[in-house]
Amino acid sequence: MSNILLIDDDQALAEPLRDYLQQFDLQLVSVTHPNDGLQLIRLNPPDLVILDIMLPDMDGFEVCRQIRRSSDLPIIMLTARGDVMDRVVGLELGADDYLAKPFEPRELVARIQNILKRAHEPTRHGRQIEIGELSLNLEQQQVICRGTALELTTMEYRLLELLARSPGKPFSRDEIISVLKGTEAELYTRSVDILVSRVRHKLQPLDYIKTVWGTGYSLVGPAV
Repeated sequence: MSNILLIDDDQALAEPLRDYLQQFDLQLVSVTHPNDGLQLIRLNPPDLVILDIMLPDMDGFEVCRQIRRSSDLPIIMLTARGDVMDRVVGLELGADDYLAKPFEPRELVARIQNILKRAHEPTRHGRQIEIGELSLNLEQQQVICRGTALELTTMEYRLLELLARSPGKPFSRDEIISVLKGTEAELYTRSVDILVSRVRHKLQPLDYIKTVWGTGYSLVGPAV
């Protein structure tokens, strides 16, 4: 059974959602205050966090920022319906997926299951990609940059793997969206640029992700 943490000050949401998730072998623990949620994450990390943006004392963006300082724990953010800017900001901070309130519980379950499946599924056994000082272990979904393991969100890893599987090939923003859309988040052209910027920052000082003007992005470097 997977453990899910809900951080949301809407007390009426937790109990029916807990009962619903149990049908899918998902155990929900809920807190209404962000500090309580952060403490639970430190003491007993869940498999996934559902995080509302509107919270008392500390908004969901700051909670997401604090989680990302020490963990790549999957995060689904609950946003106001139609508020694209909330989604862009959340993506920039490292959220894995978004769901607008009010939402259908079955849609939430589908998104949770998709994220957890990708977090645990093995890729091709024993496969590894080496590009210069960058190494991707496809089985463990681990990235080593100049001898140091990187902490990447699910979306960051998927983007880097997509580029690394075809080094030198330019991928348009639409191609990137077609691969990632519906799996971790609702993506937009601006969201892709933000995602690429985050991965570039984590790869520093390596400068392997290049902008192909008029097209999109590619990963370059001496293949080993």
